[in-house]
Amino acid sequence: MPTNRLSDRPIILGIVGDSASGKTTLAQGIANILGSDRVVSICTDDYHRFSREQRSERRVTALEPAANYIDILEQHMQLLRQGKPVLKPVYNHDDGTLGPAEYVEPREYIIVEGLLGYSTRAMRDCYDVKVYLEPPEDLRVRWKIQRDTSVRGYSRKDVMVALRYRANASERYIRPQRTFADVVVQFFSPEDNASEMGAGLNVRHTLRPTLPHPDLSPIIEAGAKAGIKLELSRDRDGKPVDVLEIHGTIGEQRARGMEDLLWNLIPEAQYLRDKLGSFGEGKDTEVSHTLALSQLLITFHMVKAALGHHAV
Repeated sequence: MPTNRLSDRPIILGIVGDSASGKTTLAQGIANILGSDRVVSICTDDYHRFSREQRSERRVTALEPAANYIDILEQHMQLLRQGKPVLKPVYNHDDGTLGPAEYVEPREYIIVEGLLGYSTRAMRDCYDVKVYLEPPEDLRVRWKIQRDTSVRGYSRKDVMVALRYRANASERYIRPQRTFADVVVQFFSPEDNASEMGAGLNVRHTLRPTLPHPDLSPIIEAGAKAGIKLELSRDRDGKPVDVLEIHGTIGEQRARGMEDLLWNLIPEAQYLRDKLGSFGEGKDTEVSHTLALSQLLITFHMVKAALGHHAV
């Protein structure tokens, strides 16, 4: 724990996005940086009201607030923010069943990731940092097919049927939450390699003025010739934002140099660099520099919030 930490309560990060948008991968990397002994991660999927079979019978999707215990999630977030434990429900993604509740004690940092984390004002008020993930739909579909067929036992046909079935709920309940994020993160395929869906992806960060973002000028200068740029733009609502874009073609040496600059902005964080930017499992594990830089930028906000730099 940093000796100059000012916050006497847990710092809470929210990561919201549609199914298979990269929430868990991003969250795991941030937890690795901060140290697993200092972080507790919660998936809001655990607050599903119905099992997979029950949702099918009722013709509802997991993306609908009515199919989740939103009120209990609100209560639990408020209790965790106060430093109090909760008895969290459990949803098993492997078979879609509801498991026994789990006793969860808060730690210095809490990461809450899932589909509906910003769906109510009470929940939004609990976060110190709010991130929304919005990969292009074609990339998200490819990610979902890959994950659900290799990890969750679905057939490709099942996945495509589910995507069509959930499209309206996604448009109605998930995407509107984008407006509440401090940072919108979009990984996307480069123009010259539309099939890319891994380590070579570009990333775009829409940085809203709801948080004091780090001074990135040394990074921009260092990466000027390596596909990194920061510019003032306007978001969909017309409000001014900064947009940071990093290309997946960054060379190893250049990327490491930029990562070092970011590490120097958060000396209070533990230097667990071995898993930074990694994704996949076992022999299929890869490292993405755009993912690593994204994890570091969000970790910066977590650490600075703990140090009292963010007004909440």
